[in-house]
Formats: sequence, C-alpha cells, structure tokens
Amino acid sequence: MNQALNLVDPGPGPLAWPREPAHAQDGWHSRVEAIMGTVIRVELWCEDAAQAYIAMAAVVDEMHRIDRRMSPHKPDSELSRINRDAAAQPVRISAEMFALLARAQHFSALSGGAFDITYASAGQLYDYRAGLSPDEASLAAARGLIGWQGLLLDAATRSVRFARPGMRIDLGGFAKGHAVDQGIDILRRHGIAHAMVSAGGDSHVLGDRRGRPWTIGVRDPRRAGEVVAVLPLQDTAISTSGDYERYFERDGVRHHHLIDPTTGRSARGVQSVTILADDGLTSEALSKCVFVMGPERGLRFIETQPGVDAVVVDADGRLHYSSGLLNPAGGGVQ
Repeated sequence: MNQALNLVDPGPGPLAWPREPAHAQDGWHSRVEAIMGTVIRVELWCEDAAQAYIAMAAVVDEMHRIDRRMSPHKPDSELSRINRDAAAQPVRISAEMFALLARAQHFSALSGGAFDITYASAGQLYDYRAGLSPDEASLAAARGLIGWQGLLLDAATRSVRFARPGMRIDLGGFAKGHAVDQGIDILRRHGIAHAMVSAGGDSHVLGDRRGRPWTIGVRDPRRAGEVVAVLPLQDTAISTSGDYERYFERDGVRHHHLIDPTTGRSARGVQSVTILADDGLTSEALSKCVFVMGPERGLRFIETQPGVDAVVVDADGRLHYSSGLLNPAGGGVQ
C-alpha cells in the first residue's frame, strides 16, 4: 500500500471523510442512508446531476439487497436460513454467499483462527445495549461450538453444513467491507471516476478528489471528535475496528463486540485497528484479525501481507503502524 502517514492533527470533524462539504453545484454529490445497522454514505463527482442521482440510488439499492441477504436479524435472510438449518442438513446457498464463506475460511486459516465467523455462538450471548454478558457455564458451552473447521463447504453442490448442532455464523466481520466494494463496482459501471462509499467504519475510495487525495482520519478511540492520524488515499479500501463501537463497562472492564474466538470474550490489548488494502473485504477482515492478535503479533502478521498497511492504537493509547506507511518513496502521498 505504501501510503504516507501524517501525524498532524487536522482538528475535530468527521473522522472518515474530507472536511470539505459536498456541493452539487461544483459537481460533487452525496447521499446518506441508515442501512445494515450503520450509516451508509456515498459521495461522488459527476457533471451530470441526473447521472449522479441514478448512480447513488443504485449503490443504496445494493446496500439494501446485501442487508436483506446477510442480516442476522432478519428471519428470512439467507444467513438466518443457514443458521437455522445447516446443523441438520447441507444448505444450498447463493454463489455470492458461498464465495464469502470461502473467503472467511481463507482468512481463518491465514490468521490461525484469529478471524472466525463461528464466533457468533458466543457473540449472540452478549447484549451491549442492556449491558449483559454470559455466565461462565453458558460461555464454556458456546466456546465448544466455535471453530472455523466446523464450517463445511461443498463446492460441488454449492452448499454449507455445520459440523455441530448449535453452531452459528455471523458476517459482521466483513459484510460491510463487501458492501463498499460492491458499491464502488457499481459506480465504476456508471462511469464514475471519483467517489467514496462508506459503511460505518469501512470505506472504499475510487480515484482521488480530482487532483488531490482523499483525506481519511483515524479516530482517537477515547476522545470523540479527535483523530490520531491522517491518511491521504486514492483507490484504496480502509477499515477501522474499535472497542468503542458497541460496548458496555462493568467493574472497570470494557465488554465490546470484537470477540476473541478462543475465549469467547472481548479481545484485549488493542483499542482500535485501521487497515488499508486494495479491497474492503480484505481490509475489514484483517482489521478483526489484528484486533484479536494484538499490536505486536498483529503488525508482524500485516508485514507478511503484500499491499496491506495498518495503524494500531494499543490498550494504553500508544500508536503503532506498519512500515509501508513510513515509506513515501514507495508510492505514498506526503
């Protein structure tokens, strides 16, 4: 990736977006929607306002389609059908879902299990709004159901089966990354050359901002409205996973939604991880991997991944970053 890291604080403001507002009159257009349990934003440049509107509407429609298919909260979604039926029998699934599950298996093997979508067996036991966590007995039973090797894919029948009753999967680890990638592909097909699509902590930028890079801020995990780093980017996906997204605190311990599959509990050692990669599916999945691995092991892991960079804020608020962000001669932007 080799993007240059700028540690100058640009001041408060939106953390994943340029500070300049979008103006339809100078060719910039934007649309914001609430989909997939998060804020979806599309910003693009197009001289033709009608073409811009059609392109943004197509992206929003795609986000709704992905939400209908992959939401764990919709009983008629494809994901819910898998969770309901796959322990009893193989479930034939769409080509899109099969490809995503295969990529999930790839990231699980690559990370030694730090990424594991079967964490949902434990994840479902937490209620962050109500401040509820499972007791030891329930958590121990759930841990016995976690294990990506128990997610059995059959390419010949394009089906999935669970090895053990009670297993569950959740695509929260990279469905939004997939969604922003799909959004960028749609904009390309509509002839758009300069754009950003964002879904919560996941963004994908297309081109630049017509002669200058997109400026992406990495949020300070403990001080709302402030950033710890600024990244100038183009044609890049960026994902941030933080312990401030969904959490509650009890007895001085923060219980958050980024679960370590080996323990069934919130991963420790990191406050946030930001990953830069060529696509959002990779950046989101690797952000979860590094969060679970911790700063030292996680950064060693990232250094083995071509075209990937990372910014990590550890449990003490210290900033760590991969070597590619310190090498502007390799193609980064100052």
